[in-house]
Formats: sequence, structure tokens, C-alpha cells
Amino acid sequence: MNDKLIRQAQQLQAKLAKAQQELSEKTVEITAGGGAITIVIDGKQLIHSVKIAKEVVNPDDVEMLQDMVMAATNEAINKSQQMASDYLGGLTSGLKIPGF
Repeated sequence: MNDKLIRQAQQLQAKLAKAQQELSEKTVEITAGGGAITIVIDGKQLIHSVKIAKEVVNPDDVEMLQDMVMAATNEAINKSQQMASDYLGGLTSGLKIPGF
């Protein structure tokens, strides 16, 4: 390997490590059911909190609550993945490393 390619790979590795740390500190908040469910998730897809409004907790309709939690969780994961993709997208620009 030539020295330039090795330096570029090392630069990319350092940038990726820094970006991963920064993504763990960035969060997005998602709501579902008109605000009945709120989920906070970070850029590494770790959920930090789940809040459920008391008025949607109905023991006679557990399925509705389950559906809202599932919808909110899926949306939170999608938003977190998009945030990570957007954030990491610029890291390889300018580096001419084969395969990136």
C-alpha cells in the first residue's frame, strides 16, 4: 500500500471514531398517538426514555397501547438511523479510498 492511502485510511478511522462518540450524544424525540407516546433515542439507536400519557393506559384496550408503543419505537429507530446516516455521510467525501 502506498503511504497516501494508509494516511487516508487512518484519517477516516479517526473521523469515524469521533463521529460514533458524537452520535451517542445526539438524540431525537419522537411522538406517536397525538403525543400519547414519546420516545427519546440517540444516534446509536439506544433508547433513553419512553413516556406514556396516563390517559392512554386502558386495561380494556392493551392492544392499542402496544400498537402505539411499537409505532413510536419503529419511528424512533428510523429517525435515529437517518440522523446517523446524514451525519456519517460526509465523512468519506474528499477521501479517495477504494470501496468508499
